[in-house]
Amino acid sequence: MPVFESVFESAAEQPERPALRPVALTAAVPEDGQAATGRGLVPVAPALREVLPDGGLRRGTAVSVAGGDAGLLLALAAGVRETEGGWAAAIGLPDLGLAAAEGYGLDLRRLLVADDPGSHWPEVVSVLAGAVELIMLRPDGPVPPKLATRLAAVLRRSGCVLLVAGPWPGAVLRLGVRSGRWFGLGDGYGQLAGRQVEVVAEGRGSAVRGRTARLWLPDEHGAVRPVHQHPVREQPQPVAGPVEPAAPLVAAVV
Repeated sequence: MPVFESVFESAAEQPERPALRPVALTAAVPEDGQAATGRGLVPVAPALREVLPDGGLRRGTAVSVAGGDAGLLLALAAGVRETEGGWAAAIGLPDLGLAAAEGYGLDLRRLLVADDPGSHWPEVVSVLAGAVELIMLRPDGPVPPKLATRLAAVLRRSGCVLLVAGPWPGAVLRLGVRSGRWFGLGDGYGQLAGRQVEVVAEGRGSAVRGRTARLWLPDEHGAVRPVHQHPVREQPQPVAGPVEPAAPLVAAVV
């Protein structure tokens, strides 16, 4: 594998590598690497454009999602469906909710998953960067700066965007959820209907000053939108607000 050999030192014996699994088998992995040929931006949901200095995710860069907020991670990744290739990968995220990913807009037919790559996650990233346009990653521990520099070179060559759930040395952009609250529950009754958050973005260059935005992440319809934008139906009640007694409902949170 030329990509692997050009980035990482080979060893005499390699332990068994983790298997990749496509979420759906109705589409095939692109063989010609078209997903990595484009340059420019990977689009994001309109509500997130105002918080990103370029209005999208710059190809060939690493972006850190502080705290590994799953909702923010999926919302940022969902725009990959609008690109020519539309392929994405999730590495080291065994608890990733596929129903939630699809709800945010990811195409599960074009999502590759390596649930538990262990210490092999750098190899998996380096190989998949040439085949997909966006990778969601949770490393198995702190990332040495030297390794981050090596992978940064892989990203620049391939044009792939790396979304990291947690800190990443040299990330061009860092995003996080500074505050948030859920709506829809009260006194043990009801059903989660949405979450309001304040998203903060800061980084280097044009992003050094930082930007913030109040968003529904998600709203009652599973979409990402600004808080000031009115929903189709009446806004749900906040968790702390009074709720009329009713039969208890069980809600699954992904």
